Amino acid sequence: MQERYRTVAREGVHEVEISKSRFICALAPAATEREAQDFVQRVRAEHPTASHNCFAYVIGADGGVQKASDDGEPGGTAGVPMLQMLVRREMRYVVAVVTRYFGGVKLGAGGLIRAYGGAVGEALDALGTVTRQRFRLATVTVDHQRAGKVENDLRATGRAVRDVRYAEAVTIEIGLPETDVEAFGAWLADATAGTATLELGGEAYGDA
Repeated sequence: MQERYRTVAREGVHEVEISKSRFICALAPAATEREAQDFVQRVRAEHPTASHNCFAYVIGADGGVQKASDDGEPGGTAGVPMLQMLVRREMRYVVAVVTRYFGGVKLGAGGLIRAYGGAVGEALDALGTVTRQRFRLATVTVDHQRAGKVENDLRATGRAVRDVRYAEAVTIEIGLPETDVEAFGAWLADATAGTATLELGGEAYGDA
């Protein structure tokens, strides 16, 4: 797995006008290719009278699944520059749809490439991006007497506390950078006089 990746901060829309044509870029995070395709269909349904609804998406932290469509624009002038912008910005798990309402002025191949790629770039700037860091999932089990202090210390030091459950003992699910696992185990043993247990799980991504 990649150590980290960037994606769009939130779903949103950004519009630009170029030579009387409207270019409306809709961006959204997408965990799977199916989510990306569903988003494309949703945007198309919202703009049934548009001249074009071109799209590009990158799915996977390593950028493995990439697709692009010109949707009737001259080949390579819309979807590809959109995809290139996402890749250049190192975006992952993201889908972009640029809806064009033709304004009567032809832009030529170079103009289209700049317009579609630029619309995605401006939308990324407007909506913002976030970095996701790879974490090792871990479960801390601690007695009720020490649980409050342990949880407070975890949050105070910026640990990614994912869940807290109270039963006979208290279990706290956290995310740890792989390089921090050994040092964290030593800290936990010291902080709880060796009474807490640490169980390592799988891997996931969270806010860096």
